[in-house]
Amino acid sequence: MPQNDTSAQFGKAFTWLAWLLALGLLAFVFQDLLESQNNPNENPSYSLSEQGLAEVTLQQNKHGHYVSNGTINQQQVTFLLDTGATEVSIPVNVAEQLNLPRMGGYRVETANGSVLVQQTQLDELSIGNIFLYNVRANINPGMRGKEILLGMSALKKVEFQQTGNQLILRERNAS
Repeated sequence: MPQNDTSAQFGKAFTWLAWLLALGLLAFVFQDLLESQNNPNENPSYSLSEQGLAEVTLQQNKHGHYVSNGTINQQQVTFLLDTGATEVSIPVNVAEQLNLPRMGGYRVETANGSVLVQQTQLDELSIGNIFLYNVRANINPGMRGKEILLGMSALKKVEFQQTGNQLILRERNAS
């Protein structure tokens, strides 16, 4: 085989490899961008209020929802705040990863109809510097994905105020 044919084949292969690497890098960069648009609160902004109370400021995502990273029993999770949900509702696959206890079943009405869930209790739930203890929750077999609905069993323990595209969560004054 002549030297020029080998060089030409090597050049074509190198060009294809460069294009594939460039496309892979773009996909990686855009995946991070899309993830940050879905959850702009991967590291939620927190502070103390003038009264010394824990305060977390969340940004709306591109769909107008409030999604935030946090923890359950000191394990990293992702919450979708849902004031229409009575309780914190956890997909079965996430509950299994968290090793949550199951304490009996009962029916709940969801946007997708009636479903049999199992009761559980969360020892600790946190977002930023807000920590909630002994939060009632359910394990929902009808939920897919990894997002946990942060319902009113947790949200009633904090004050919240929406201003524009921000939601401020503030721990309740103990007095």
